Amino acid sequence: MELGEGMVYLGLYAAGINMPFLPTRVGLGTDVLTHNPHLKLVADPYGSGEEFVAMPPLKLDAALIHMNRADELGNAQCTGPDPYFDHVFAAAADQTFVSVEEIVPTGELTNGHHPGTVAIKRMHVTGVIEAPGGAGFTSCEPNYSTNFAAQKEYAESAASPEAWDAYLREFTSKEQSA
Repeated sequence: MELGEGMVYLGLYAAGINMPFLPTRVGLGTDVLTHNPHLKLVADPYGSGEEFVAMPPLKLDAALIHMNRADELGNAQCTGPDPYFDHVFAAAADQTFVSVEEIVPTGELTNGHHPGTVAIKRMHVTGVIEAPGGAGFTSCEPNYSTNFAAQKEYAESAASPEAWDAYLREFTSKEQSA
């Protein structure tokens, strides 16, 4: 489905708050509406004459999220500079599973951290597991940065089924020896 990033955010948000759509200007004047003909325009109900894209909800069956810390209940914390869309993915999903660098007691989540860093609330979480390094070759700041060399190796493995099999063998042997 052709969507802009803002439309994805609003679709996830609409699903999370159980709305049939959210009006937005995102996508107006672009080819998104041409390539996504099921998107509809809605008129301003207050009479300005302006039309908006009616962004439908993007309901998810499941969300898999990795964060810095969580308590055993699933309150998940992002201690890095960018929580991305994780909280809207969690709210939009029927089930949300969170892996974290560290599980800590609930009372320790805000020790040295602003309460706003607890980005995902337990009411959205189905399960939580401690999995250090769980973000793989992407980043989980401040714990670790993106490993671009590993990402390149992964992307190159898509060249053929044999390349993928070789990558998978090497990757799983690294995991077992770690």
